[in-house]
Amino acid sequence: MIISRMRAGAAGLGAVMAGFLRAHYRSFFGAFLGAFLGGLAILATCALSMGESRTQPPQDQTPLGIGLEGVVYPYPVHYLDLTIQGQSLRMAYMDVAPTSKPNGKTVVLLHGKGFSGLYWGGVIKLLSGQGYRVVAPDQIGFGKSAKPDIRYSFDLLAHNTKTLLDHLGITKAAILGHSMGGMLAVYFARDYPETTSVLILENPIGLEDYRSVIKPVPLATLFATEMHQTPQSFRTFMHAFFVGWPPIAERYVDIYSRVLKSPEYPRWAMASALTYQMIFQEPIRQEYKYLKMPVLLIIGQGDHSAFFRRYAPEAAKKLGHWPELGREAVKDLPHGTLVEIGGSGHVPHIERPNEFDLALTAFLRERY
Repeated sequence: MIISRMRAGAAGLGAVMAGFLRAHYRSFFGAFLGAFLGGLAILATCALSMGESRTQPPQDQTPLGIGLEGVVYPYPVHYLDLTIQGQSLRMAYMDVAPTSKPNGKTVVLLHGKGFSGLYWGGVIKLLSGQGYRVVAPDQIGFGKSAKPDIRYSFDLLAHNTKTLLDHLGITKAAILGHSMGGMLAVYFARDYPETTSVLILENPIGLEDYRSVIKPVPLATLFATEMHQTPQSFRTFMHAFFVGWPPIAERYVDIYSRVLKSPEYPRWAMASALTYQMIFQEPIRQEYKYLKMPVLLIIGQGDHSAFFRRYAPEAAKKLGHWPELGREAVKDLPHGTLVEIGGSGHVPHIERPNEFDLALTAFLRERY
């Protein structure tokens, strides 16, 4: 077990929210305006303490489609056709062959809520160089995949992932999930234990039930918040995930800033709101005791993030204590190993890649 600790820096605070909805979508989305005003007050309060170092404009002002057309991923992107709730949709994924002698094993990478397969480049390079085949999908609603208005659920995303693996002829794999992808990885392991050889959970949300201290947030409010995002408010959201500020974080801000200019952004915003609703409504912590396969739990010790904090800031002070959450969770894992990584926030594979890579490769070598 590798354990290191470092105090986290204070997370960045909020940004001023622009009147995007009132300027461009008053007639169509007027029903959401009332719900928005309450959320605006919270966000505006946060904006007052925004530092100058976090107000730099995006590098590229060119509008970008919600399928991230033109954004170059670290490896070629392919698409799988799916029919979901009567809609024909496309799911993007990277399928990377080993770059050294193949070991016959596959690792599947499941991204977090504010991310996509884009940020897995370093992990893919590491694993493919060790002989693994690596599959990294963009879940429906994220990245280069379709952004439909459907009822999202983790069982649905797990089913889509299983459909992709069946399409690729993969019957067994190591499943690695980060953040929201960690929740999805647990659902996948519970739904398809025969496919899940081992499980790696990197700062997985779901270690605590947000419903314990936060009241349900109406979809209209979630949507209004997304419709009134600005580059600065999104940068603040991303700052909460990191102790430092890695280049990939600023790249995500630049991409998001361009997507905001897309005439299709309301579809992106609704998909984001619906997946937030999915996270809130489908806690997973109670399932840990049923995970029979070897599980590696990696926790960045500087992480204090808590989804939905903005909607109940006082009550949410009870949330986001990740070091304690990790230590409690590993007790319920029948074959669990905890690795604590100091100096990292919510995304250890970005902020502390050496420590993360060492823990990951040692676990795969010993347990997979």
